[in-house]
Order: sequence, then C-alpha cells, then structure tokens
Amino acid sequence: MIIRSLVFGMLASAVAVAAAHAQDNRNLLESKESLYNNIYVYEQPPYVSMTFGHNRRIYTESVYNTHDDKDLPVDYTRYMTASLMYAKDVHSILEIGFGGGRTAWYLHRFLPNVPITSVELDPTVVQLAKKYFGIKDEPNFQVVNRDGRLFLQESKDKYDVILIDAYRGPFVPFHLLTKEFYQIVKDHLAEGGVVAQNVEPSTMLFDSAVKTINAVFPQLDFYRADGNIVTVAYDGAERRGEDLAAFAHDRDKAYGLRYSLADMLNERRRIDIASGKVIDANAKVLTDDFAPVEALKSIERHNRKLP
Repeated sequence: MIIRSLVFGMLASAVAVAAAHAQDNRNLLESKESLYNNIYVYEQPPYVSMTFGHNRRIYTESVYNTHDDKDLPVDYTRYMTASLMYAKDVHSILEIGFGGGRTAWYLHRFLPNVPITSVELDPTVVQLAKKYFGIKDEPNFQVVNRDGRLFLQESKDKYDVILIDAYRGPFVPFHLLTKEFYQIVKDHLAEGGVVAQNVEPSTMLFDSAVKTINAVFPQLDFYRADGNIVTVAYDGAERRGEDLAAFAHDRDKAYGLRYSLADMLNERRRIDIASGKVIDANAKVLTDDFAPVEALKSIERHNRKLP
C-alpha cells in the first residue's frame, strides 16, 4: 500500500522501474553475477550507475557523477543525510547497505574526522564500487563485508547515526524489516542517536514497515524524496521544529554540507500513525516468528538470490 497523497501530495513511484531493454542508451561497462545479485554497471557520461537485475527488471542502486565527487544525483540519498540534524552528537556513523558507496562517501568527504563504517553483504558490489565509483581506502572510512544484522548482533559498538539502505530489487530483505531487527538497531544507538531508512513506498509492505519501526521507535519523521520515502526514527520526545532548525543551521555551518539540512527540514512530515487514517490500521507489525537460532541459520539462505 503506497503512502497517501493527502500527506505527500503525490503518488509514489519506484526509484528504478525500467526493464532491461530501457538501458540501451547506456554503455555497459561491466556485468557480474555474484552469489547475491546480478550486477550491471552502466556509463552515461558524466554518470556511472550500478544496477541490480531482479525479476526481469533493472533497479538502480547507486549513481556517481564522475565530474563532481560531492554530488548525490539520487534524491533519496540526500535525504538520508537529514539524520545529521537529529543526532545529539555525530561521533560515529554506521551504514547498512553500501551499494556504490556514494552516500557514505559523501558523508566522509564532509565529515572526514568522523569514523564511518559501511556494511555490505556482497563482496562483488564492494569491488565494483571501488573500481567505478570513486571509493578509496582512507582513514575513518571502513567497508565491512557482512550481513548487516549479523554485524550488529556481533558488535559491541554504538553509533550516533545508523543508515539502513539495503535492498534486493524493490524489497528490503525481510530480516532487516522486523521488530526484532529494529530492537537490535536501537540497542546499538548512542544516547540521542537516530536511524534513517529508505523505505520503498509502492510495495504493500510499506504500511507494515512503518508500524514495525514505530513499534520500537516512538518518533518517526518522513521525507518524500522523488519516488522514495526516507524515515527518520528515534527514541524519546519529539524533536521540535525549532530545535531541529538550530541543529541544522549549526551543522550546515560546521560541515559545509553540499545539501543543506535546513532546506531538507522544510520537507519534514509527521503522520498520526495510530489514527489509521494514513497508515492502514490492519497492517501487521512484522516479526521474526522463529527463535533467534533459526533466524541466524536462515539469514544466509534468504540473502541468496533466487535461481
């Protein structure tokens, strides 16, 4: 069920909806079949794009402007950075779902003294990101090859900002969309920390995803980004608009961000989830529905792509 137009003023559409033949105007630089994805890297100067093939369709994972290292051509990736104005401190950042690495690299370029860890399941994706997307090995920038949920379960670290942008085709892997997973995320947030997630709104799981996140985090803000919705979730009292504006102003000035937090704040939306007027009252909270041991055993199997 897509989010209603009365809130966002438009019907949402998928970020990448072209069939494979629609990519013919691009130059295919490389294609790889990994254990998890069918990966295609296209060039259409000055842009390079990483796409995943799923169910006869091509879904864009990342776009890189080779003429501008600080550009974020995909709208929703800009709004993922809105999380910076919510966090009490910004001493550490974790990203789950690296893709072409452009969001994490953007943050690294403007916050070089903040340790950033990005977790990516597919090692082939990381290889192609370093080959075509301007990603380099630098201090305070680490890419870990691991499933995001397993990484968190094994980690003792806490983060001020956690970004979740893991997708298979049009869907978030289910084990990264349950109440138990969000509780793990919450346990790894520092005091005053925040989590931002890209949730594709045109799938029928959207309403359940929102209710599931809300079951762990009492506060949810929404940002419409072209055809996607970025949710910003946190614990405690609601961040008032004037407080967010002050943080946005200070951090825009401190970091010199390409995409202004103050401008993004104008797109902030709140939803009365409990009323059932916007989010389906019958939507179910998603849970693992099996013991933790069984969940660990099934994660690798669920990660692999269908034949």
